[in-house]
This record gives sequence, C-alpha cells and structure tokens, in this order.
Amino acid sequence: METRGIEDMFDFRRFPKDAVVLLLLLVYFPVGVCLMLIRIFIGVHVFLVSCALPESFVRRFIVRIMCSVLGMHVRQKNPRSRDKNTKLYMCNHVTEFDHNIINLLTPCSTPQLEGSTGFVCWARGFMEIHSASGQEAVGESLQRYCSTEGTPPLLLFPEEDTTNGRAGLLKFSSWPFSLTDSIQPVALRVTRPLIALSTPESSWLMELLWTFFAPCTVYHVSWLPPVSIQDGESMQEFANKVQELLAGELGLVSTKITKADKAEHIKRKRHTVPQTSTSVRPASIGLGFMVQSLGTDDRRIAKMAQQVKDVLPHVPLNVIAKDLAKTNCIDTTITNLLENKEETQMEATETSTFGPTKSSSYSSGPAPTIKPAAKSFGRSPADRHLSLQERKEALYNFARRRYIEKHGLDQEDGH
Repeated sequence: METRGIEDMFDFRRFPKDAVVLLLLLVYFPVGVCLMLIRIFIGVHVFLVSCALPESFVRRFIVRIMCSVLGMHVRQKNPRSRDKNTKLYMCNHVTEFDHNIINLLTPCSTPQLEGSTGFVCWARGFMEIHSASGQEAVGESLQRYCSTEGTPPLLLFPEEDTTNGRAGLLKFSSWPFSLTDSIQPVALRVTRPLIALSTPESSWLMELLWTFFAPCTVYHVSWLPPVSIQDGESMQEFANKVQELLAGELGLVSTKITKADKAEHIKRKRHTVPQTSTSVRPASIGLGFMVQSLGTDDRRIAKMAQQVKDVLPHVPLNVIAKDLAKTNCIDTTITNLLENKEETQMEATETSTFGPTKSSSYSSGPAPTIKPAAKSFGRSPADRHLSLQERKEALYNFARRRYIEKHGLDQEDGH
C-alpha cells in the first residue's frame, strides 16, 4: 500500500494551497456566506416540495431545477444506455449526496448501510434496512428486494467510502455483486471551484453547508452498458472487472486501497506529530507555527513541549514532542529526557547534522552544565550505581526548581 497514493485520493485540506486561488476565495467569501444563507432557506422549500409530490417525472424535473438554484447542477451522458430491466446500479462514490443526484435522473433506492436511522435516514433519501445486523443478513434482505417485482433499482457504492474523484478508485467490495447476475455501471465525476468537494471525518451536514457556500457543484453522470457475470468468474473478479470499466471511463486508476486502509491512514495522520524545522529561528516561532497548523490535541502537546523546552533548552522540540505523545505528562517527559540524556544528545546531534548551520533552533545557546560530577570513580558496581542515582536525582531536582521558578509556582504545587 502506497501512502502517496492514499494522499492523492483524498483532500485533507478544505481550502486550496495555490495563493491566487486562495486570494480569489477570500474575495468570494462574503458572497459565499450570503449565498449559503439564501440557499438554506430555499433548501427547506426543496425538501418540502420533494416530500409533497409523488414519485414521477414531474417531481424529478421540478426538484432538479430547484437543486440547480442550490448550486447542484446535474449533467448526464449516454442516457439511452440506461437499461430499464436492470435492478442494480453500481456507482463510484465522491460526495455524500451522490444517491440524491442519481435519483434526480431515474428512480432508485440506496440502502443506509451505516449511520443514522429513522427520520434522518429518510430525510437524506436513504432506504432503511430493518433486517438484523451483519453483512449476510443485509445481503439477503437486498437480494429479496431485487427479486421483488415493481421495486425501483438499487443504487450501491462498492467503494463503501468517498474519494476526491481525481486520482483513483478504492477497491470494490465483492458482496454487492452477489445480489444480481447483471448490473449497470454508473460513472460519476464531480467538479467544484475554489474549495474541496469533501474532507475526511466531515459530517454530511457540514458538507451540505459547504455545498451551499460554493458557487456551484457540477455532477457529470455517465451511463455504461449493463455487465453480466461470466461462467466460472468469481464475485471478486466480477467486481474488479467493473472497477476497471469505471476507472477507464473516468480516466482514473483502479487501486487496491480499501475503506479500511483509508480509515487507518486518517487515524495515523491524526496522531502524527510533525517535526519542527531545523532552520535558524527561535524555538517560540517554530512552536507558534506548529500550534496554528495542528488540531486541538496537537496544540496541547505543542504547548506542553514549550514548557519542557523552558526547563531543558538544549533538547530539541521534536524530541520533546515525541516523548510527550507517549507520556502526556510534563514531569514524566522531563524525567525521561534526563534519564536518557545521552540518547537525547545523540538524536539532537543527528538532527543538527542535516541542518543548514550548526546554530539550529534548539542549539541557539549553550547547553546548561547542571550535571554534577562524581567525586571519584566507584570501585564496585554498587558504588557506581549509587553515584548515578545521585546525579539523576540532582538533575531532576534542578529541573523541577527551574520549572517552578519559571512559572511562579509554590514549592508545594511542584510536588
């Protein structure tokens, strides 16, 4: 699994990196806020109209026009390729509203496989499954639905999670392809100016507000001819074949990255403590940049790291942050850094080797000489161990006193 491939498939930033586009976004921002407020008001009426009118071509046409006012424009390609006898549509997943967009073009039902149930599930246009939990029970329920006459086709997303739709497709799960022998692939491409289509861990409600904020979001729907499973072909081979068809239609790459890989990458990215720069600048400047660019937990660790830095100025911030991520305690980190003083100095030396100069942010001043030397070398291992423990205790007491004096604490508070 390539981390670079995962990074390309998802947008972890809502706003663009390009300075020109970012400037345009700043100019557009007040307009976008006003547009969002107006569209929220109109959106309520769209919801009421869609609930009041029965399922028909007239209802879909009216709602589609009203959705265009909300900034959600729909364009379709090869509409005549849509097979009315097909009971199962397979589509790639880009946004939280893909099923609503397909439903504007043709009647279809999308089951809610995870997430909210009840009113929220119904209001979002999902079909609630009342069967027991478990993939087998869900599969049997959907299989019965597909075999029932008069029901609209099912719309499923075999990727099981969203991507940015620009780099590649997640690996298709095989179980949706076991529902029927024939399926119709639907290729979906979504474009939006200024801001990203979606970000991981963002709720559907937040995505809806950003959709109202954006100037427009254009959905391009392309209908591919129906595909049937061949004799001797396994479900996973059938799924891979459909994945290749959709990837070719969209001009994307068919990957082996799964929904679980995406979740693991997000989790790892959330808990990663970024390394501080080794360029010549005060430690407080590096910390300020780090605090502004991190989440709540990382900001807390960065502030704790600065407090430890005040006590041990010779220790690099990245070494302190790495230990704080494990201990989550200032006193424990100070103790660890004092007890592993040689290892810490070695890591600091290695870091400075790759810097532009010897005077990096953590070595801007001389290291404090607080290490008390032993009066004589112990003759026995017990004497030498005792001498080491005494020096550790002296170093720890010095660090504690310095921390208390720095923050104006009472001696009793420091214990």
